[in-house]
Amino acid sequence: MHFDPASISQADGYKLLIGCIVPRPIAFVSTRSPDGRPNLAPFSFFNGISSNPLSLLFCPSNKHDGSEKDTLRNLLAGGPGGAGAEFAVNVVSAAFARKMAVCAEPLEYGESEFDLSGLAAEPCRVIRTARVVDSPATFECRVERIIRLNVGQPGGGNIVVGRVVSIFMREGLVNDRFHVDPAQLDAIGRMGGLGYCTTRDRFEMPMGRAALEP
Repeated sequence: MHFDPASISQADGYKLLIGCIVPRPIAFVSTRSPDGRPNLAPFSFFNGISSNPLSLLFCPSNKHDGSEKDTLRNLLAGGPGGAGAEFAVNVVSAAFARKMAVCAEPLEYGESEFDLSGLAAEPCRVIRTARVVDSPATFECRVERIIRLNVGQPGGGNIVVGRVVSIFMREGLVNDRFHVDPAQLDAIGRMGGLGYCTTRDRFEMPMGRAALEP
């Protein structure tokens, strides 16, 4: 079976992506509007991209009418191309998975998902936005660049590249060798549709040729 991306709908292409690229880590992104109102939203097109400089990206698609989601709107308001705008990526643990999902509710611009979900907020250390108190790890970021793939189009892609400027780790989560305890992190991932998964079923194996040895 073969599909030509040009001959299928945007919605069907999206379903193929999210059904096969699994599990996807979740960026629970907090921003603030120009007048200081908090916003919190989950995105599953997300990953780390560089350790030098320490950087990550997430991808807030356009709304169904082609307009910007509140997160992107807040970042673009920070300056030309979003340069210098700030955001925090909060790791999502299984313990507050449902409260994270609540934050996908479409609210009027300026209404707080923190209030809707009941998640507590506290100030970040370096940037001027809030972090999720329940999150075991938070990456505070400043925007390096925003790449807009299809401006004004429904579902149009946008890539936000952020430089990590501060990292919060819950006490006991990371050891003196900077190894993060995956059991304490208890992260969840996104599957296709409304599916999610935990990261509790884990295994190790060597890299390279040694992986083929019994």
